[in-house]
Amino acid sequence: MTEAPIAADLLISGATLITMNAERQVIEDGALAVAGDRIVAVGKREALARTVQAKEVVDGRRFVATPGFVDAHIHITGDPLTRGFARGGPDDNWGDKLQKWVIPIFKAQTAEDEKLSAQCAALAMIRYGTTTFVEAGTVCHLDAVMEGLDESGVRGRVGEWVEGRAFNPADDQAKVSAAAIAILESEVERYPDRGGDTRLAAWPILVGHSTNSDDVWRAARRLADERGLRVSAHMSPRAGDPEWFLAQYNRRPLEHLADIGVLGESVMLTHLANIDESELDLLVGAGAGAIHCPHAALQGGFGVSRIGLFPEMLDRGVNLMLGTDGVAADILSSGRLMASLFRDARCDQDLMPAAAVLEMATLNAARAMGMAGDIGSLEAGKKADFVLHDTWLPEWGPVFDAPEQLAFSAPPGGVHSVWIDGVRVLEDGRATLLDEDRILADARQAGRAVIARTKLPNRTSWPVI
Repeated sequence: MTEAPIAADLLISGATLITMNAERQVIEDGALAVAGDRIVAVGKREALARTVQAKEVVDGRRFVATPGFVDAHIHITGDPLTRGFARGGPDDNWGDKLQKWVIPIFKAQTAEDEKLSAQCAALAMIRYGTTTFVEAGTVCHLDAVMEGLDESGVRGRVGEWVEGRAFNPADDQAKVSAAAIAILESEVERYPDRGGDTRLAAWPILVGHSTNSDDVWRAARRLADERGLRVSAHMSPRAGDPEWFLAQYNRRPLEHLADIGVLGESVMLTHLANIDESELDLLVGAGAGAIHCPHAALQGGFGVSRIGLFPEMLDRGVNLMLGTDGVAADILSSGRLMASLFRDARCDQDLMPAAAVLEMATLNAARAMGMAGDIGSLEAGKKADFVLHDTWLPEWGPVFDAPEQLAFSAPPGGVHSVWIDGVRVLEDGRATLLDEDRILADARQAGRAVIARTKLPNRTSWPVI
């Protein structure tokens, strides 16, 4: 008896598939079938041609297909509208730049500004093959941002600006903590994460560093554990965080988080350039996720080439992910930069091979986000989040080893098409759901208006005449 054909809405036929499945199979002359928002079949083109009946067939012979990438740490507000504006001058230390420049620029944005900023960030991510992201927790106008993101089609987890430590000794710490916890509870209630079928949701994302009281940390972890969410926060990019925790608690940041019962599998920490071996032990033992943002680390002078323990994290099984931090849009370039950085720092040209780069950008992040059953690989049953990379470019040449070429030599701008939830959100390099020209024009005007409201001076590198 002949089996009924698999009904599909879409069949990508003839592509080279980097599946990222358990066997890490690369399928040449492969095919991928989609029904609704899920992948229903993956295999050789000839086999799927016989077993799949699709409404639409896309010729994939010139493409390498991959799962959608994950940016595990990006500021989708603040940066996209004002990225070219210098934050401080040569006489400002990092703390002054943060308090007098960066934060005022972030907080000068209106709800409409943040919606526009989020759409700019989504456009940039999608253009480089990122289909899922975790926001850095610096959104002030969550409802407007969620509206803008929903229109873009991107998948993400977003959090409001939550600190919760009384910086002024005269303030009531209990009240400050309670207000921060109320924000956490409100956002996860308004935008619940119901698992794989939830494209956009709120998580208890903290600013981190030294800005959160112990009560806020514990509340964030409790919410995450109760609802199957994740806590994400900045920590230890520079020596300032360890110095503050040592002065306050006589222990380093990860030692303190472990001591108060916060460090665990539902926690993802960004930067971690300035942790020591004892903190690495705690990270490994707790199963917490680590997010490295190499562009931010190098541009910010974190010292990662000297003191960063990221190769050691990989060796010891830490779930290590990549983030752009809003400094760059292309997560693949972040992985390439990270590999090059530590190959040089450790004098080991075989360190961080293509497999590690692609795993950090896909499977590792999916696992850390609790979404391994839905994203991160091209497999039947998973979400139809995938990317077609155009190989008909001089930087590709013949495809001999697709993962190696994609990780280390393919052009970042070679993304041709992107699907999220089975919806084509990018076609031939152009967004299908958003009006790119309008958004970019509006963003230029809005960015200038934001800076005008801050009254900060525009310090250009060279004289502009």
